[in-house]
Amino acid sequence: MPSRRIDVTTWYLEQCDPGDLNPARETSARIVRAEVVLPELSRFLYSAVGGDWYWTDRLPWTYEQWRNWLERPGVETWIAYVGGTPAGFAELDPQPDGQVELAYFGLLRPFHGQGFGGHLLSVAAARAWDLADRWPGREPTTRVWLHTCSLDGPAALRNYQSRGFRLYDTKVKTRDLPHQPPGPWPGAR
Repeated sequence: MPSRRIDVTTWYLEQCDPGDLNPARETSARIVRAEVVLPELSRFLYSAVGGDWYWTDRLPWTYEQWRNWLERPGVETWIAYVGGTPAGFAELDPQPDGQVELAYFGLLRPFHGQGFGGHLLSVAAARAWDLADRWPGREPTTRVWLHTCSLDGPAALRNYQSRGFRLYDTKVKTRDLPHQPPGPWPGAR
């Protein structure tokens, strides 16, 4: 498949105090932590949410790589369910010095534009701030950070900023990309 060269802007955002969080209104989504390490579930969420946004870095991971990533102490996956159906997820990645990266976040396409993203992000950020409460020996969170880019959904940056994340860096990099993102599974397009 032919590719194209485009400039991709990446924005880095952070909260440095739990008081920075500006929660969105709650919705009918039920947000639950996946307490059982299940690579199949995480890979489904990653590809179902990220397939439309060029999330490809983890697609070649083996089952073992997924399991090793997810079994690290403090890694948490929070899933939004709407009507019993997975609607989106957030993955927290604990890092040294009390930092937590919101490594992945997003909704499946049928759930866009209904307020579920703001609600899920509010819960995910709050859970990043209280991560040490669930993981004995983990130092308290001092910073929650994330990055988003111009390839992500059009509401992503606005949602992060509305929840109290502040921009601290911007980078532009030229990338070779296929004309369309991979979709949720091979051959879907």
